[in-house]
Amino acid sequence: MDPNHYRFRGVWRLAAPAPLVYAALEDVRGYPLWWPEIREVRPTGEDSGDVVVRALLPYRLVIGLVASRRDPVAGVLEVAMRGDLTGWSRFTVTADGTGSRVLFEEDTRPGKALLRRLALPLHPLFRANHAVMMRRGRRGLAAHLAGRVADDGRRTAVAAQRGRRRTVTEGG
Repeated sequence: MDPNHYRFRGVWRLAAPAPLVYAALEDVRGYPLWWPEIREVRPTGEDSGDVVVRALLPYRLVIGLVASRRDPVAGVLEVAMRGDLTGWSRFTVTADGTGSRVLFEEDTRPGKALLRRLALPLHPLFRANHAVMMRRGRRGLAAHLAGRVADDGRRTAVAAQRGRRRTVTEGG
């Protein structure tokens, strides 16, 4: 086993519809609004940027992301990573009843020399740190989307109310 090779996989189940989830995940610049460990996003191009990450452990990662696949029909968002982490990361969003299912997959290696040197003794701690980050990301996205779904519901209710008023006015 190579202690410098990490493969992560996780599933998020969310109460929001898949297109709304996909749109939120596609908006990487908005991640700091709902994902506590994503401290900053710095665009470097139309399909690229640097993401500054700091989770529970006392270190900061700067990860360069380049979009490698954006497929709203398939619900797939994939990026190539460089910098403090190298490899790839992917979200696949699918409908799941009235909500959605998000499959997260990542295959990565530390690009930062210190992380490579600490990989063997701290491998379990690095994995646990990642698990906490992902759990908090899911919770943050769920709360973020709940606000958007509620806003959409209020707009729909207001539009329906206006439509009823119009019908009463037009019929009266």
